[in-house]
Amino acid sequence: MLKKIAFVAITITFALAGFVFMLALGERIIYLTQSKPAFIACLIVVTLGAGSIGAFVTPAIVKGIEKLTEKLAHELAKISVVDIIGSVIGLIAGLLIASLLGVAFREVAYVGPYLSIIFSLVFGYIGLVVGYKKRIDFRNMSAKRQDKTEKAKDFNKLILPKVLDTSVIIDGRIADIYRTGFIEGELVIANFVLEELRHIADSADPLKRTRGRRGLDIMNQIRENFSGSIVISELDYPDIPEVDSKLLKLAQDINGVVLTNDFNLNKVAQLQQVKVLNINELSNAVKPVLIPGEELTVQVIKEGNVPGQGVAYLDDGTMIVIENGKRFIGKTIPVVVTSVLQTSAGRMIFARHKTARNSDGTKNTEGLALEK
Repeated sequence: MLKKIAFVAITITFALAGFVFMLALGERIIYLTQSKPAFIACLIVVTLGAGSIGAFVTPAIVKGIEKLTEKLAHELAKISVVDIIGSVIGLIAGLLIASLLGVAFREVAYVGPYLSIIFSLVFGYIGLVVGYKKRIDFRNMSAKRQDKTEKAKDFNKLILPKVLDTSVIIDGRIADIYRTGFIEGELVIANFVLEELRHIADSADPLKRTRGRRGLDIMNQIRENFSGSIVISELDYPDIPEVDSKLLKLAQDINGVVLTNDFNLNKVAQLQQVKVLNINELSNAVKPVLIPGEELTVQVIKEGNVPGQGVAYLDDGTMIVIENGKRFIGKTIPVVVTSVLQTSAGRMIFARHKTARNSDGTKNTEGLALEK
């Protein structure tokens, strides 16, 4: 189809060239022949002859254009896009400089118009060469930008979505932790978790009802403060009756992490090889570290499980079991840490009342007074 179009276009072009050529010579031909019909006949003959020549040479012209186009395309295919962009930018810059200089020298007598052409050729060529040589800089810029984009994508892939369970929503600490930025990524809340919260809030048991309403309040706070990071999942698993099992299945399907403070769910998730973040474990990890021999001042609150023991608490809620501390209930006493027990449920500290004697052998009157 393109060959036919090219054939017609070139033939018509040759015919028009012959026609225009004869019109340019029309006055002379009429003057020589003294006859307009003769001129018209010559016009027709030359126009048809030029068209015939065009039709005859068109195949060779089309073939030459095809070869030139193929060769040009083959050579351009070897050049990268960055090289072409660099060359084009250099050429444009060179032509802009040439244009400015041409305007400045346009009024020069005789040579002004020619200087503009010379400037365009010289500076266009210089810009083309410089732009091509500077293509490496463009390539490096492009590579750096692409590398940053790929790194950002890889980093985003490493941030897994966090699937919230009912207990961690009711607990409420997740909102404060997420606000600090220690937990990143999307917070995924399943519809079946919201449904469970609603059922708990409608419970006849006052304690459950309070917990459920607290969970709903926390949900509203999370939505208000982190609306751009909240994803409500519509996925459900009707064939799985338990909410915890649904949560684990959801985390597996979306390649997410279960966020919980439920000890049993934590264990089941580990068995099923589902990643879990336990809020209680985080809380225990950031509690101050105490070592045997450290001295504390605590208030004994109640009796321990073992007869004679007293129980006190640190400000962060850590339990301190005091040997023979029952007699100090309601009093603030100095104690010495004897051991620290770390469990999955938290940290427990064992201590004893500070000895009645100091390290230098003198009596500790404060301790004796409290014991009395």
